[in-house]
Amino acid sequence: GGTSSMDQPFGPACSTVPKNGAGSFDGMAKDPVATAASNNPALSTLVTAVQKAGLVDTLNNARNITVFAPTNDAFAKIPKATLDKVLNDKAQLTKILTYHVVGRKLTPKDLENGSFDTLEKSKVTTTGSGESYTVDDSAKVVCGNVRTANANVYIIDTVLMPKS
Repeated sequence: GGTSSMDQPFGPACSTVPKNGAGSFDGMAKDPVATAASNNPALSTLVTAVQKAGLVDTLNNARNITVFAPTNDAFAKIPKATLDKVLNDKAQLTKILTYHVVGRKLTPKDLENGSFDTLEKSKVTTTGSGESYTVDDSAKVVCGNVRTANANVYIIDTVLMPKS
């Protein structure tokens, strides 16, 4: 228990984040977002995808962004053949990954009823309140408001797909 401050990460999956070290919340706060994610074991598939798409520098050098970060379990929901195909199609992979990035820092309050332009150029929508948020009516935020040096991260349980 105890009181939860909205400045703290929240959500059921936050308990799986390491308490100490580079992959902990304190450690991630010191690193730019792609580096921070690479220290979090639950985001290893995402990190592989970001590397394959050549987006590491783009994400690390961006200022004040929000990243919706799908967990390994989120990627595991995609049939393996489909996922392998996407991971080997740089253009498609880039499109999907940049759809998970919004060009400003979003607070939990922003997510209550939001529609935001992504780097992919189409909009991502968010709904919810308190500690329960949904992105594009499909992905649940399982650990939100994670800070990195240049981004706010919301870890989600489903990979978002651009409309087009």
